[in-house]
Amino acid sequence: MTPEAFQDLVHPYRRELAAYCYRMLGSLADAEDQVQETLLSAWRGIDGFEGRASVRSWLYRIATNGCLDVLRRRPRRETPEAHGPPADPRAPLGTPDRELLWIEPAPATLWEGAPASPEASFSARESVQLAFVVALHHLPAAQRAVLILREVVGWSAAEVAALLDTTVASVNSALQRARATLDARRARPAATPASPALVERYVAAWESGDVAALAALLREDVVATMPPYAAWFLGREALRTFIAARIGAPGAKRVVRAQGADELVLALYRRPADAPDGPHQAQAIQVVHTAGDLVAQLHMFLDPALVARFGLPPQLIDR
Repeated sequence: MTPEAFQDLVHPYRRELAAYCYRMLGSLADAEDQVQETLLSAWRGIDGFEGRASVRSWLYRIATNGCLDVLRRRPRRETPEAHGPPADPRAPLGTPDRELLWIEPAPATLWEGAPASPEASFSARESVQLAFVVALHHLPAAQRAVLILREVVGWSAAEVAALLDTTVASVNSALQRARATLDARRARPAATPASPALVERYVAAWESGDVAALAALLREDVVATMPPYAAWFLGREALRTFIAARIGAPGAKRVVRAQGADELVLALYRRPADAPDGPHQAQAIQVVHTAGDLVAQLHMFLDPALVARFGLPPQLIDR
């Protein structure tokens, strides 16, 4: 088979493989690497592919084995709440612990256009939302694969058993345990869509540096995280104290709506203190979960490279 013919053969499955590997690994970069490894392994083994399974099933088998190998070698990706009690909002953040691995949010490109299966319990978009992926990563790796393949990809128990070289009974047992864990990990309070008025007020508060206005939009028991820092904050007053010292003057920040799997995803840009007239530089991606008319969770990923993964520019020129 020529390289061109091989690319034509596997191209239809690239996007769904990327989404699958993201759910398994919790990282966009790791998912991209694993898709490349999967396709490289497939190319090396194409002469031995006998066609007894579909190309799609064959690629999923390679991707699953690769993801399981990665998960055996690396610590589990988590969120900062798993690393101790809430931080003191008056204390310095310190430096990020590079040994800790964090779950990342997903851009819309990861799920848009994904094939829909009528047998799937979760939609393509729901299955890459941050809360769902965080819950997935409380499952053992094999249970995670079973749940994704059965409930998201929509495969039968027999198909999953064949892929994992196990029995249908084992697949059904693993799925039952995974469902129980997932149900226990559901986000509390339940997220609701953010109203346009709430989004407008929230963005305006950040851009104007109005801490009081921002605090007024937070639930009393709001949770805030800031990967790659392990520190996290619990409660409106704690978050108000932390933000007050860092939000900057009016105009220091710009906020842009990003297209992500979650209901409200924002890109935060910051003007450097040493360049007050310069462009705003990409700083973070925020995933905001609202309940009613207030913010219940705020996850701020302080990684400028993540902004680019959401298809946004590295800097903004003044309006």
